[in-house]
Amino acid sequence: MLSYVPSIAVLLQFALASAILAVTPGPDMALYVGRAITHSRAAGLACFGGAVTGILIHTMLVALGLSALLVAAPTAFLTLKIVGAGYLIWLAYQSIRHGSSFTPRSGKKTKVGSLWGHYLTGIGINILNPKIVIFFLTFLPQFVSANDPHAPGKLVFLGVFFLCVAIPIILPMIFMANRFSAFLVESPRIMRAMDWTLATVFGAFAVKILTTQAR
Repeated sequence: MLSYVPSIAVLLQFALASAILAVTPGPDMALYVGRAITHSRAAGLACFGGAVTGILIHTMLVALGLSALLVAAPTAFLTLKIVGAGYLIWLAYQSIRHGSSFTPRSGKKTKVGSLWGHYLTGIGINILNPKIVIFFLTFLPQFVSANDPHAPGKLVFLGVFFLCVAIPIILPMIFMANRFSAFLVESPRIMRAMDWTLATVFGAFAVKILTTQAR
């Protein structure tokens, strides 16, 4: 079982990247926080629960797909890692140029509606979003060696570990939705610092994978 757990160094790097991804404002966070503000805290939590389900489905499918690719064509897996590094550089550029996307709805609370409906909304925003597939398809391989015989298990582990890092970070944001939303909207410098931090992390991982493959 322990053979499928990445090294402490890899886990720390992955945890850092996952934490920064989780705390950086974006469309998903705007959805959770927005529902908590305009509907209810339960609605925000239900929406986030659906998103977690969607992310888990995506990460498992991506991890299993990458595992199959690793077994069938190790060279293709290696190529994917290099392409993924380029994608991370592009994300870093986008983060600096366009900044965070955080626009939760504000105003009076509306009808709570069905929690099941909010849950399905959370699933839909992830399952129907091809950007999430592309992201995890390029993000996860950066933390696994193409020559590692235990890479398939480690990919699945990292996919689940991502949620373990993100959930404790996002839940407090939903519980304190009004304060959190107001804080970010009124703190453009902090949001910009998050953008640069995210870009730095993405860029560092991209450089690491590219220099490693060049040796």
